[in-house]
Amino acid sequence: MAAFPVIRSLSRRELLCAGGGLALASSFTPQLVHATAGRPGKARACILVYLLGGPPHLDMFDLKPDAPAEIRGPFRPIATAVPGLHICEHLPRLALWANRYALVRSVSHPNHNHTPMIYYTLTGRMVERPNEDNDVRPPQRFDFPHIGSMLARRLPAPRGLPGYIAIPELATRSSIDGQYKRVRQLLRGGAGGFLGPLVDPLSVHGDPGSPDAIPALRPPPEVTDARLERRDALLSVLEQRGPSPGIGSPGIRTHGALRRQAVALTGASSGAASIFAINAEPAALRQRYGNHRFGRAMLLARRLAEAGVPMTAIHFNEMTMCDGWDTHSKNFEALQSELLPMVDQSLSALLDDLQQRGLLDETLVVMMGEFGRTPRINRDAGRDHWGSCQSVLLAGGGIRGGRVHGASDSIAAYPRMDPVDPVDIHATIYHCLGLDPDQHINDHLQRPHPLSVGRVIGTLISSGP
Repeated sequence: MAAFPVIRSLSRRELLCAGGGLALASSFTPQLVHATAGRPGKARACILVYLLGGPPHLDMFDLKPDAPAEIRGPFRPIATAVPGLHICEHLPRLALWANRYALVRSVSHPNHNHTPMIYYTLTGRMVERPNEDNDVRPPQRFDFPHIGSMLARRLPAPRGLPGYIAIPELATRSSIDGQYKRVRQLLRGGAGGFLGPLVDPLSVHGDPGSPDAIPALRPPPEVTDARLERRDALLSVLEQRGPSPGIGSPGIRTHGALRRQAVALTGASSGAASIFAINAEPAALRQRYGNHRFGRAMLLARRLAEAGVPMTAIHFNEMTMCDGWDTHSKNFEALQSELLPMVDQSLSALLDDLQQRGLLDETLVVMMGEFGRTPRINRDAGRDHWGSCQSVLLAGGGIRGGRVHGASDSIAAYPRMDPVDPVDIHATIYHCLGLDPDQHINDHLQRPHPLSVGRVIGTLISSGP
């Protein structure tokens, strides 16, 4: 019997009736002392590009051209804008931007299972049974919060918008006889957990920019803007006759806050909903990001960061050849034909767009997955799960571009120097957003926990003003 409610998706009618437009529903560095990295950063927003499934570091940012063929694979390294730094030949646009991002090539944690590592890399804590893969229990209210929910709790959000938006919510697709279908299975680690529904993500499930992108916030055809505003005004009057602000149960106060946010996002008068209208962007810019769902998600993320939303998380696993980035077979075919071209086009467009708008220094961009992939290529021309080493990209938001932190061994199996745990990435994110990772937050039992048990990676932090 569950002691806490399961977090589940609700229909629009349920959301508004409940007041919930947003109620979607061993390390290499064991010490917990944070590295001194100067004063906290001043980034206003974070865009997390999370490559669900496990991106292959050996075929992207940590190639080993001198390794045996069964390790190195067919891809060749190419030079970048940073002398001595090489990345995959199928990332030519990102090669030109290497002076604006940093790579961490020594991220490691000794677990190779999807769901425990997804939870760990998004919350900074391990599940109760970390050796069990595919723990399909849905998100619970006693879970640790997603990084985005932590930021939403600590940082201000624009009027009418939530502090954490997910494109889409954290989920995987089901597989029947090897055919992947768009049946979403919610995963733990993607929501507000014990911080409550106020910091659950607003999830963009549909194609960004389409009328069905956020179905829960689309009024029925018969409910005009004027009618919605009259309903809101009536409910506001009824609420004013109830308990004074701050009085009543937490559930009542949460209900009221969520209802007001739902109305702001649903109605036309606030302007909040217009942030999601990516078709307002010039056609040439939309084409630059890419005429595919990932490109549109990245463009929407830029609009949300520009508006001041603290966290936009793109949980990216919508591919045709593989189940996300879980490339157990056809790894190189999938990378060359689909995965790498999308990342190269859309991430480089995002960095360029942010810089052109003067937003890159105040927007932290992080790209990672739950783990890397095995050095040895399997018999199906794929790579399997590998938690012992992965590469993470960070840009903007106070990060020193053109740097590489850490190094892997000769076959990219384990860190050779300066090992980093995923929780150190979290601590660095919080630092760049102006938060001390040692700050405490209370769980559902009022027990204090630090925002992160990791260390700030001081070598990545810019020392500029």
